[in-house]
Amino acid sequence: MRAIVQRVSRASVTVDGEVTGGIAKGLLILLGVGKGDKETDAEYLAEKIAALRIFPDAAGKMNLGVADCGGGLLVVSQFTLFGDCRKGRRPSFDQAAPPEEAKRLYEHFIGVCRAKGLLVETGVFQARMNVELCNDGPVTLLIDSVR
Repeated sequence: MRAIVQRVSRASVTVDGEVTGGIAKGLLILLGVGKGDKETDAEYLAEKIAALRIFPDAAGKMNLGVADCGGGLLVVSQFTLFGDCRKGRRPSFDQAAPPEEAKRLYEHFIGVCRAKGLLVETGVFQARMNVELCNDGPVTLLIDSVR
């Protein structure tokens, strides 16, 4: 699994002109599921992201997690994170998990985050989405699960 994690002051997802998920302060997570990923990959990423200390404390040092600052998560499925652009001009998505498996693990990731007591908003799996965000910092991290 692969996640792009962005610290945001606000973020939202719109599908067909309707907002399906949105947060104020927190993390926008673009989540890609690859072939061979398992529940343990989703659990690892959820644990890692929930514990990331990337919000500023009173001294301005990145020392707080998303829960410490009362923030939420906006999780958006993003199979294109497994796009391989090394050959030709059109990305290959051969390493992305099939949709049924990707949806199952995407939902498992969301469930693990919610079980940690985090506010979690989402996009719509396999929908064409418009994502709006205000990246705070900017802070953007790429996190891969360990295989």
